[in-house]
Amino acid sequence: MTTTAPSDVRPDPPHSPDDRSLTEFGYRQELHRSLGRYASFAAGFSFISVLTTVFQFFAFGYAFGGPVFFWTWPAVLLGQLLVAACFAELAARYPISGAIYQWSSRLSNLTFGWFAGWIMVIGQIVVVAAAALALQLVLPAIWSGFQLIGTETAVTSADGAANAAVLGVILLALTTLVNILDNRVMSVINRVGVTAEIIGAVLIIVLLLTHSERSPGITFHTTGAAQSGLFGALMVGSFAAAYVMIGFDSAGEMSEETHHPRRTAPRTILVALGAAGLLATLIVLGGLLAAPSLTDGHLSVDGLSYVLTSSLGDGVGRVLLADVVVAIAVATLAIQTAACRMLFSMARDGQLPFSARLAKVNPRTGMPSAPAVVVGVLAAVLLLLNFASPDAFLAIGTTCIVMLYLAYAMVTGPLLVRRLRGQFTVEGTDEAGAKLFSLGRWGVPVNALALLYGLVMTVNLAWPRAAVYDPAGGHWYFQWFTVLFLTATVVTGVAYRAYKARAAVVEAPEAVAA
Repeated sequence: MTTTAPSDVRPDPPHSPDDRSLTEFGYRQELHRSLGRYASFAAGFSFISVLTTVFQFFAFGYAFGGPVFFWTWPAVLLGQLLVAACFAELAARYPISGAIYQWSSRLSNLTFGWFAGWIMVIGQIVVVAAAALALQLVLPAIWSGFQLIGTETAVTSADGAANAAVLGVILLALTTLVNILDNRVMSVINRVGVTAEIIGAVLIIVLLLTHSERSPGITFHTTGAAQSGLFGALMVGSFAAAYVMIGFDSAGEMSEETHHPRRTAPRTILVALGAAGLLATLIVLGGLLAAPSLTDGHLSVDGLSYVLTSSLGDGVGRVLLADVVVAIAVATLAIQTAACRMLFSMARDGQLPFSARLAKVNPRTGMPSAPAVVVGVLAAVLLLLNFASPDAFLAIGTTCIVMLYLAYAMVTGPLLVRRLRGQFTVEGTDEAGAKLFSLGRWGVPVNALALLYGLVMTVNLAWPRAAVYDPAGGHWYFQWFTVLFLTATVVTGVAYRAYKARAAVVEAPEAVAA
């Protein structure tokens, strides 16, 4: 791994007493360290963004699982908390940008870690695109003028899919600009947006629960589920919860910009996931209880937007939907920021094409500008798939989940091997002198369950179910989209690594001669 020698590390600026934490890893401080505890929490919470993702996938989860899909939320939250606990340990031990890549590389080897980072960053780019598409589920419900193409607003229609792509590209242009400006600007937007999202989520929960039409016992029914059988309904219905509860590792991604990262990041990883998971579960429950009808088809098409406007009235419903728009914008920004830090971290080690450019940090803003442009452009290109077919919405959404789940397993897997060999311990103290976060004797069972959960969910999400991915028929490439996309990602990575290896062989004799 190519790193910067400790002797090249520049002196710490007066406002960045934590900058020396990078010297033991051979890096110099280039990103501006300006994020506090709440900003670190906001990084993880805004990536998860319960209002964005619950509104985006509620209709899908209900369509295939019926009311019983509610129980997938606490189940997925428990599984992800196991993963987050492992990540919290690693965030304390390795407070470096590019968390998944850095952790996997140090737990296994550079090649395996490179593929973990490669799969993760491609997955993050797909998540950026998926998050930007969520605007279509909210903006036209607030004002019909936001339907710029055609008249049909449903994302499953040709008009809705095309309009979603247009709105998404506009949002990506704005988030890319913010990711170039300054990390303090990005942090302020994140904190304000997360605060507004938490307030909005609590209001939505209270209002929905006080407008209940039925008892919680309805959550034990599969009424109207498109997927036959309880097991099948739960497996497909879990897609919604799985999509929501990802990205909690973002607090680790922002470690190089966080004050006291060894102490702050582990706690904010767990708190962000726990808070987001709890709010999401209660919103889903409130939506099921307050929906005017569970059988009229609206929940399977219009989702929570329909529940808010019909149960709470157009005025209150639209105000709350406006808060959801803020959440979507902030989520897209946060996810793009995380992807930028991953590109920056890998490029800093010389592990990507055009590494010198991608690793360059603007000394004035403290932001790596080139990665922001790359992520924004590639995500916008993915959005163009929506013009080809409305089914692209689901293909993009499920693909990004699989990519991230697999990348997570490429961290928890090597970590478990290290534990079983007795080669992993969390020792030392954080910036306040307290012991680093550690699972202690619970490390092996928690780690093993986290890995098992991650692998099972990866297979479940990637399984090419025709009824899910190609309901209209005739688009085999959408049915197999996730498998094909993952295969293409791995093949491209193998080709690049082979090219780099050949180039190194050619350059070696010349270097010796020189």
